[in-house]
Amino acid sequence: MRRVSRRVGRVFESHHIEPCIVVGLEDSAHPTSCQPHRRGTLLIVVLVVLVLLTLAAYNYTQFMMTELEASAMHAADVQARVLADSGADYVSVLLANRGQPGLENLQDNAELFLGIGVSDSDRARSRGRFTIVAPVEHDTASAAVRYGLIDESAKLNLNMLDKLQLDDTQSRTLLMGLPGMTEYIADSIRDWTDADDTMRQYGAESEYYENLSPPYAAKNGPLETIDELLLVQGVTPELLYGEDANRNGLLDPNENDGDASPPFDNADGYLQLGWHAFLTVHSRETNVRADGTARIDVNNGLLTDLYDQLAEEYDEETAKFVVGFRLVGPKEKPPSESSTSGATTASSSSSQQQKQQENQVIQGAATALGEALSSGGQVTRGGMDLSKGGQTQIKSIWELIGSTTAKVRVGTVEQEIPSPWPADTGSLPALLPTLLDVLSISADEYLEGRLNVNQARREVLIGLPNMTESLADAIVIGQQVDPVALSARTTTGWLFTDGLVDIWAMRELDKFLTARGDVYRAQILGFFDGGGPVARIEVVVDGTQMPPRVVFCRDLNDLGRGYSRLQLLPAEMR
Repeated sequence: MRRVSRRVGRVFESHHIEPCIVVGLEDSAHPTSCQPHRRGTLLIVVLVVLVLLTLAAYNYTQFMMTELEASAMHAADVQARVLADSGADYVSVLLANRGQPGLENLQDNAELFLGIGVSDSDRARSRGRFTIVAPVEHDTASAAVRYGLIDESAKLNLNMLDKLQLDDTQSRTLLMGLPGMTEYIADSIRDWTDADDTMRQYGAESEYYENLSPPYAAKNGPLETIDELLLVQGVTPELLYGEDANRNGLLDPNENDGDASPPFDNADGYLQLGWHAFLTVHSRETNVRADGTARIDVNNGLLTDLYDQLAEEYDEETAKFVVGFRLVGPKEKPPSESSTSGATTASSSSSQQQKQQENQVIQGAATALGEALSSGGQVTRGGMDLSKGGQTQIKSIWELIGSTTAKVRVGTVEQEIPSPWPADTGSLPALLPTLLDVLSISADEYLEGRLNVNQARREVLIGLPNMTESLADAIVIGQQVDPVALSARTTTGWLFTDGLVDIWAMRELDKFLTARGDVYRAQILGFFDGGGPVARIEVVVDGTQMPPRVVFCRDLNDLGRGYSRLQLLPAEMR
């Protein structure tokens, strides 16, 4: 029995089992005390559960913090976009309240366009602003910026080429000044925007495009955006956008490193601009006086009305001159060659299209006169017989400056009537703003297609009829004056008064030129003083409507910020 007990003890010891102490039968009423000892297993389980719960709470908290930060960043992004949108509304208000020409500077005015506050706060990260920025067009280094708007009339409006009344050769030449332009692309652009399916000499119509993959038809109508040119035969993104990948007008490092990074450039230290900088589909100007009243249309078919309007605005002698000019034309004939320092004159013959339009005007005048006669209206004014209507179409107000009418019968005497506006470079600068504000060659509500001579680039100017390289260079040099002085050039007359052209060249060029458009492009950046997101948009605001209206808007955020913070804040805040 003892041997058995020893063996059992050894078994317990070998298995680390505490032996039970068997009590006597007299203690059988009490439970045995052979229960094993517990070593904190439950506590370990509880600790593990607590750790897991803590980790879950921590992860949840981190997730919530990340969501909070994301929500805050999203809210800041939205606020930045609202700041930029505020800039678009700001431009609309400026155009709605434009003052008298010459009393404003919308081209380079840091006070109006740099760091304009929108939302105030004690926290820098909550103080919102916008800046309207543009490149300096004549900065050959493409490193400077200005704070102002871009006049769309400084660009060539592709939708208005027909308004210029040019033949195929002239319209092709007008486009040939653009970098990389070819005769094939120029004619193809004209074929894309005209209303017919007749293919020009080097152009393309639907027959060409329908053989592409995928096929499509020629637009045969006005462009909606300049980007639509990518559908035209021969037009590539490189031609349309140039080396300016982010469209800020500045030469950035990646735009001057060859093939090292997009865009692929020639690394010549010069920013090759694409056609985006030279073309538009939005330019036009209002054909009313500065006070909003109607101008006097010197091509009015009813000469009696024209005479009465001029006599009321000026005097009888002025009315006689203009109406006499319409009756018999000018005494002077254009010379075969201009004596200007940079321009050649146009041929005296009109294009076929111009002749057709003139005939339509004359026929309309005859019809209007017949109606006046049938109703017993007066057909003589100032002793002149107006029954035959106007035989001369005035193509530029400059034809009336410094000219004399051919012999016209006034009463019983034939006489030549001199212009009340002499071609005197001393008096013209003060005379022209009022004269061109009162008179117009059209009764249309808008004038479209003319180029702003104060801002147009050389590439656009050089293609105009009767334009020479030397004159284009002289105009570009003349544009580089103080912004305040430039904004005071409210007419094209400085070309004549500064001696760049003579009166004959001025008369031919003026129909293509203006000094002030009413549709503006703005690149607007919304941002915060303390950093954070920046919103960048580009808008086109049409100031010919009242109130002015945003006719085009594009988000440029995918192209990057484009400008540094130092360029967006006033000097005292940098």
